[in-house]
Amino acid sequence: MFNGLARRVDVLIVSPTTSGMGGIARHVNGLVSRLLKAGYEVAQISSENTPVINVKRFKNLSFMLTSSIKAFTYRARVVHAHNLPSALAMKTAKADKRILTLHGMYAEQIGLLYGTMLGKAASFFEKLFPRWADTVTTVSLEAARIYRKIGFKTVYIPNAVDVNIKPNPIRHWSPQVLYVGRLSKEKNVEALVKAADRLPHVKFVIVGDGPELFKLKKLSRHLQNVVFTGAVSHDKALGYIAGSDVLVLPSLAEGLSTTVLEAMVLRTPVIATMVGGNIELLEDRVSGLLVKPGDVEAIIESILFVLENKKIVNRIVENAYRKVVENFSWEAVFPKYLEVYGFG
Repeated sequence: MFNGLARRVDVLIVSPTTSGMGGIARHVNGLVSRLLKAGYEVAQISSENTPVINVKRFKNLSFMLTSSIKAFTYRARVVHAHNLPSALAMKTAKADKRILTLHGMYAEQIGLLYGTMLGKAASFFEKLFPRWADTVTTVSLEAARIYRKIGFKTVYIPNAVDVNIKPNPIRHWSPQVLYVGRLSKEKNVEALVKAADRLPHVKFVIVGDGPELFKLKKLSRHLQNVVFTGAVSHDKALGYIAGSDVLVLPSLAEGLSTTVLEAMVLRTPVIATMVGGNIELLEDRVSGLLVKPGDVEAIIESILFVLENKKIVNRIVENAYRKVVENFSWEAVFPKYLEVYGFG
């Protein structure tokens, strides 16, 4: 029998973070708000309400341990964990069903961030932890294919966005090129700084914070056309997207970018690298522009193309908008989670 003192909920959400501009946090918040609106009782465990060691290499490990202790105090119809650091809590929670959502290729991301040794350790856990789930979901088709190959029962459920967002545009310069997201190694924002060095007449606005901030500021200290805003609210980030000529995502690895989806909804053209979910969201010169990872020259050429070909770009952003509405709205995605949960 389950412990009678356990807190009973319909859904227990476990996520490393539920705040900030990160895609996981925004996806989780969107999911939770719709579960609550549908009348389900929801509880959340995250680093915002659970003790963690706030040091780069220990934050995920400490969250894994403390969240698993906290999860043991719940009794849920469904426990839904996001990314591998949440998997142990998924296992220890008392639940009828266990769901694990993977937001990209975890070991690949860890390897880029922390080096080969930790990447190999993450690869070991990547093959072990999903075995504790009744169902593994992925936000990209590429990740679904890879995890199925490893041997896991995998369901593809993409990230979703609110297609009715109407932020106040923030435009300080013209032309205005934008990056929004975490400033970490795998995002390769350094490539954007190199592009800015070649395009002095274009203002580059970099929105976000992270471990690469100091390095990026040092690289761009001689440039008058690069502006760092630091971390901003989600509403303000949307305002920058709505007010910019183009959003650039120069990542070396990516899941399914919520920022790209939001830009598509707001009809802001997107330049992104051919990695992860980017190639599922964007068809080159049809719904966006795609470049090879690390190809600064291609980024420069694509920026100039967007700025100089308004008529073609207008067609591209309309195609992108329709694609999001049809496939990546919460109206399209939320029922898929209810089905996996076994609700309804």
